[in-house]
Amino acid sequence: MVPTDSEEYATLEARVGRHHLRRRLGIETEREARIFGQGLNFFHIENWYSIHGLMRGVLRLMGLYRRGRRNALRIELREHDIVLPHLPAEFDGFRILQLTDLHLDMNPEIPHAIIECIQEVDYDIGVLTGDFRAATFGPHEPCVDAMRLLRVHLQSPLYGILGNHDTIRMLPLLEALDIQMLINNAVPIERDGQSIFLAGIDDPHYYRADNLEKTCDDVPHDAVSILLSHSPEMYRHAAHAGFDVMLSGHTHGGQICLPGGTPVMCNIRGPRKLCAGRWQHGEMIGYTSRGTGVSIVDVRLNCPPEITLHRLRRA
Repeated sequence: MVPTDSEEYATLEARVGRHHLRRRLGIETEREARIFGQGLNFFHIENWYSIHGLMRGVLRLMGLYRRGRRNALRIELREHDIVLPHLPAEFDGFRILQLTDLHLDMNPEIPHAIIECIQEVDYDIGVLTGDFRAATFGPHEPCVDAMRLLRVHLQSPLYGILGNHDTIRMLPLLEALDIQMLINNAVPIERDGQSIFLAGIDDPHYYRADNLEKTCDDVPHDAVSILLSHSPEMYRHAAHAGFDVMLSGHTHGGQICLPGGTPVMCNIRGPRKLCAGRWQHGEMIGYTSRGTGVSIVDVRLNCPPEITLHRLRRA
C-alpha cells in the first residue's frame, strides 16, 4: 500500500482524485492476486500460477511449446476501416495505431519484435489499451523500463489506459514517457479546426474502476467519440452512452486456439463475437485486438499477435 503521507500518494491523488485512488489502491492491496471472486468473472486463470506451469508442461509434451514461442514473436499488422457517416471531412483517412496487452516483461524479446513490426507504419495517433505488465501484482518497474525502450520508436501523440494487470502506481511513470493516460476522461483530437473525442476508462474487468458517466461528461453529445476500454465487456453501456467506436483488448483472441482460430478459452463475460476482431452493437462499431504480447504462457497457437491500424472513413 502506498503511504498516504508520501509524495507518490500526493502525486496520484492530484492526478486521479482521492476517491478513485483510495478505491483502486485498496482493491489492488486486497484482491490483486485472487483466483476466485472479484471483477466480472468468478475465475481468474491469470492469477493461478500453478496452472501456468502445468500448461507449459503439457505443451512441451505435445511438442508445441517451442513453436508456440516462435509464433508469439511473429506479430502481424492488421488494417481495419471504420466508416462513420457523421465523421468530419477533415478526419477522413485518419489513422489510429492500436497496441494492447503488451505484457512487456513476459519475454525480453517481445519489445524488439514490436519495434521491428512498427518501423514502417505511419499513423496519426497511437493508443495503448492496457496490460503493460505480465503479472497482476509485484514489481512494475521492469515493464516500465521495457516501455521506455519501446516509446522511442512510437510516434506522438500517444494515449493509453490501464488494464487488469496494471497498478495505478504506473500512471505517473507512463505519463513521464509522454503517454497521455486516460483515466475516466476524454480529450479532443483536433485537425484543421475540427474535433473528434478520444475517451478512456480505467479497468472494467477485474478492478471495476471504470466510470463511464464521468467519462461522458467530457464528450459533446453530437461529437464523434472513440472509447478505449481494456475489456470489451462494457460494450452495452458504451453503445447506449452514445460512443461511435470502442477499441479493446484483454482477450488475446484466446491466444491458444484450435485450427481455424476457435479459442480454447475466452476470458470475458459476454458474446463470443467480442473475443477478436470487428463486431457491432447497435450503432457502435467495436474492435477487439488479439493482443500484441502474451500472458500466462509465452506461446500462441493458431492466433497470431497483432498491432492494428484503424482508418477512419467518412461514409
